[in-house]
Amino acid sequence: MDKKIRRVLLTKAEQDCHDRGVRYIATKLREAGYEVIYSNFLYPEEVLNTAIQEDVDVVGISSSTLGHMPVLRYVKKGLKKEGRDDILLILGGIIPDDDLQPLRDLGVEGVFGPGSTAEEFIQFIDRNVV
Repeated sequence: MDKKIRRVLLTKAEQDCHDRGVRYIATKLREAGYEVIYSNFLYPEEVLNTAIQEDVDVVGISSSTLGHMPVLRYVKKGLKKEGRDDILLILGGIIPDDDLQPLRDLGVEGVFGPGSTAEEFIQFIDRNVV
């Protein structure tokens, strides 16, 4: 990896209270030396603004209530508009199989569902950060 990951934004977008997994990932990333910004219950525009203001390398959104598609569309479009489509966008949580191809088409590069390990998540970031 040429570039050390400086910052990772992990968030639960909107009112999705199932945060055990994302909090676990935040802990594991910190233990691995990453700087993690964790936020809860943000609207899509707040996720985008936080990513830009904090100059993150990665945005990881956790979803367990099927509200992820509009959030990801908004964030991805906003990152491109801001000239920050270099930010790696990752999704975790309960993601229906029918959403996997639309997520890939949207540019979501990593999807981590139940059973994914923190090591897989970290390795994915290490391999895919621009």
